[in-house]
Amino acid sequence: MVFDLRRLDVYRKIPKDLTQPTYAGALVSILSGLFITFLLLSEFTSFIRPDVVSELYVDNPGEVERLSVRVNLTLPRLGCHVVGLDIQDDMGRHEVGYVDNTNKEPVNDKKGCRFYSEFTINKVPGNFHVSTHAVGMNQPTQPDFTHVIHEVSFGDDLKNKSLGAAFNPLAGRDRTTSKPEASHDYYMKIVPTVYEDLWGAKNVSYQYTYAYKEYTSYGHGRRVLPAIWFRYDITPITVKYHEKRAPFYTFITTICAIVGGTFTVAGIIDSFIFTAAEVFKKAELGKLS
Repeated sequence: MVFDLRRLDVYRKIPKDLTQPTYAGALVSILSGLFITFLLLSEFTSFIRPDVVSELYVDNPGEVERLSVRVNLTLPRLGCHVVGLDIQDDMGRHEVGYVDNTNKEPVNDKKGCRFYSEFTINKVPGNFHVSTHAVGMNQPTQPDFTHVIHEVSFGDDLKNKSLGAAFNPLAGRDRTTSKPEASHDYYMKIVPTVYEDLWGAKNVSYQYTYAYKEYTSYGHGRRVLPAIWFRYDITPITVKYHEKRAPFYTFITTICAIVGGTFTVAGIIDSFIFTAAEVFKKAELGKLS
């Protein structure tokens, strides 16, 4: 006797002439298809977009002894010929009028200056400040350090990552309504940050918080000497962000659950509607007893 493999079929087929299509069944089928499509697209979008998970630990994020800094701001009432950058730290570094990787572009009919500089600092407390110290005795009579900050950031550029504005919180800060003779102090707490993507590539950056103070600074002879100070300290706590995606088998399991669950629930609904319709027909014909 030949074994018939079809005996193992648990999905027995019913001939079409033994089935009865209904408008309610068609409506439930269409709605079920739309619902499944919506859930599948939502689940696929969620799957291909990784989650960003964070953790904290005490560690040095890299072997680099210095970290890079980018400063970009506009001083609308101070000419480029007197604007300079000074760098100081607790290891004895003291540079006045830093010029490497620095660009100054006149604005406001050369009455103002767009200032950009990129440089490195030691991983110790210190400060860098925009001032007129580099011109020596040729100081402007009434230096006006009102300004607009476009960028102050540290380490690798993470603008293309979905981490919000924690890496450049000073962007857009407008101090053009401040007193012309005022100095501006930004006290920054810098947090080393590591970002690791799904493929293991790492970026080392630094997010920070800041506090601001505006005051008037006087030099010898009560002369006003304003500047824009960025004072920083680096914390020993490192924040690590890493992208994480659910395993593919989890995605497949979810898809099966969506399709199977929807068809099961839709079948129950269709059966309930069909049974209710049959009962209603019998009631109209007086055959309920």
